[in-house]
Amino acid sequence: MGLTIALDAMGGDHGPAVTVPAALNALKKHSKLKLTLVGDQAQLMVALQQQGGAVGERLIIQHASEQVSMDESPSLALRNKKDSSMRIAINLVKEGAASACVSAGNTGALMATSRFVLKTLPGVDRPAIISTLPTMKGHTHMLDLGANVDSSAEHLFQFAVMGSVLTSAVDNIERPTIGLLNIGSEEIKGNERVKEAAQLLSSGDINYVGFVEGDDIFKGTVDVVVCDGFVGNVALKTCEGVAKMLSTFMKEEFTRSPLTKLSALGATPVLKALRTRMDPRNYNGASFVGLNGIVIKSHGGADELSFETAIHEAITEVEKDVPHLIGNQLELLLTERRAG
Repeated sequence: MGLTIALDAMGGDHGPAVTVPAALNALKKHSKLKLTLVGDQAQLMVALQQQGGAVGERLIIQHASEQVSMDESPSLALRNKKDSSMRIAINLVKEGAASACVSAGNTGALMATSRFVLKTLPGVDRPAIISTLPTMKGHTHMLDLGANVDSSAEHLFQFAVMGSVLTSAVDNIERPTIGLLNIGSEEIKGNERVKEAAQLLSSGDINYVGFVEGDDIFKGTVDVVVCDGFVGNVALKTCEGVAKMLSTFMKEEFTRSPLTKLSALGATPVLKALRTRMDPRNYNGASFVGLNGIVIKSHGGADELSFETAIHEAITEVEKDVPHLIGNQLELLLTERRAG
């Protein structure tokens, strides 16, 4: 099979208009990559022709008669959309015809379908969503970002292990630092679930450094920030909102008068550098860790560059064999805990 990735080409807000050109760009940059576009064959053929692409040895189309809408119920999508582009792309991973699936589709439906089809790794109770966030020191990985709104201490422990393994693999860090998101750094702070999780993490063979607070996320205090999905999703959406607000404020101030417009010209190199450094498109591609396979969730509103970034994330995880590494590490830690 080699490096073959299945793309849910119909998913997201833009469908083939984004997924097809992103696929062609990824193929140009990775000579060993093969892609399977899953979706309506007629629409995909038109999109390929518009982009000057064609079906060939490295790019094939797998027809799907249905697609999952962005507002569709996850349970209904799982039950009723068995020939959707999302379901078929995940099935290809299950069957071994693809090494990973990338989709910009409905997050809930993607998680529900992935979990049903691929199952979880031994030792994993619940999959989690992990993504990369920019920081003052580079970037950090954070999980869970919304898959589990109510997680036990044991779940948080598993999230930490999975986050540590993925970060070690993709960033080439031998022992990534792990922080547990809390309302304070002191040991007495937090609810009983977080305190219990801290005890589990302190006894495990991972580089747990203690509690971190919300501002530590973007300070880059640790390599991995761990929290439950409710807190993680609220934090992520808050960060996205602040970023949009700052961008709007800067645009308003630089266009307020002829003088500020002139000053904007002088600041153009700095503004371009800042835009590149903080561009969310360079961090697109959240991984569903804990599954017996690789599934990457792209932002629903992703453009070509964003979706291509998600494909690159899938390539890295395939090359590093992340699910296998997570399974081995969890098995080792659970064995040590039983022995202790």
